[in-house]
Amino acid sequence: MSLNKEVQLDDVIDILREKIDGGGTVTFTPKGTSMLPMLRDGKDVVVLKKPDGRLHLFDVPLYRRDNGKYVLHRVIDFLNDGSYVMCGDNQFSLEKGIRDDQIIAVMTAFYRKGKAYTPRTFRYRLYVNFWYYTRPFRRAYSGSKRRIFKLFGITPKPKEERKRKKKKKEDDIYD
Repeated sequence: MSLNKEVQLDDVIDILREKIDGGGTVTFTPKGTSMLPMLRDGKDVVVLKKPDGRLHLFDVPLYRRDNGKYVLHRVIDFLNDGSYVMCGDNQFSLEKGIRDDQIIAVMTAFYRKGKAYTPRTFRYRLYVNFWYYTRPFRRAYSGSKRRIFKLFGITPKPKEERKRKKKKKEDDIYD
């Protein structure tokens, strides 16, 4: 019997907070693409716990925006008023002014295909530093690619079509 059930975070936030405030950890599978390539939509599992004091650079907290939406993004800077600047790994727009009272938990590990990755490992730190410090170049590349496509009248294929072609190619290989 499987105990896994897909629920909205709003439906279980009180239980999650109780568990975290009691010193426990919570695991869940995040949805969305804002933390790609580190966290894949609906595939990877994150482990969260209550932060030990203030967050540090590159921590990945779960926080609640003022509009009520829950977000799992990376700390990339600090403001003079003590608030944080957050950004998803797959995003370029910065979210400024996240306060400590909005922070619910911080990621201590994530699992991909059953293998654990923690922020203390060399491989993880290498990824974070590479991803952070190449951000300006990735943004320039992304913008240039769109402009070149537009200049030559190229319309990128929809994501679903690319997935179908990839799946068909994989199926052909294994047939």
